[in-house]
Amino acid sequence: MAIADNVGKVLAHIADAAARSGRTPEDVTLVAVSKGFGQERVTEAAAAGLDVFGENRIQEAAAKIPALPAALQWHMIGHIQSNKARQAAGLFDVIHSVDSERLVRSLARHAADLDRRIPVLLQVNVTGKESQFGLPPATVPAFARRVADFPALRLDGLMTIASFTEDEKVLRSEFQTLRRLRDEVQGIVPDHPCRELSMGMTNDYAVAIEEGATIVRVGRAIFGERTTAQAGVASGAAHSTDTEMAGA
Repeated sequence: MAIADNVGKVLAHIADAAARSGRTPEDVTLVAVSKGFGQERVTEAAAAGLDVFGENRIQEAAAKIPALPAALQWHMIGHIQSNKARQAAGLFDVIHSVDSERLVRSLARHAADLDRRIPVLLQVNVTGKESQFGLPPATVPAFARRVADFPALRLDGLMTIASFTEDEKVLRSEFQTLRRLRDEVQGIVPDHPCRELSMGMTNDYAVAIEEGATIVRVGRAIFGERTTAQAGVASGAAHSTDTEMAGA
């Protein structure tokens, strides 16, 4: 099926889920996860009306982003090693995967050098699995206070990767945990927007929207299945099977 057809279906599902939660489709940002797909596929998705794309590997993004229209917006959704923070600060419009003080300090330093104020999201491990990246929920409020002290960073909200399961009850519980944390953090850092909830992927984005997601990260439902080679490239920054699905 053509990417334009896939985009139409995803947007329709977003609209339906938003309506069920008493919101409008404009309340939800769709990040088309292009990891593992080349410039032609991104161009096709952009022609279908998408303008926000997500990558999870610095090396792949560094080769792809400069070759594509400057009007596109790029989100970093994968784990970032602190030694890659300089590149991330220069490449991405939003960074979803902030989960360590070392990374915060490095991003802030490089953002300041670039005279930028970078929107960031704190990645939270709501599943409790040790194999996943992300902050333990109990540590998020204190961590948010520390992030808010860096002028070169703007705390826009929280991000998570939910369990890869068809159990809707589990998914809703994990998404609700993130939403409660976001609401708590908003009161702690009043000088930062902190409204975003980046949660939901191909297998669960409708449920995520019903539970308050403001950003969903969708790859397979837009671009189709990745080949074995593409999946290998895309999972380069993954920590586990679940994190390989970060933009599924």
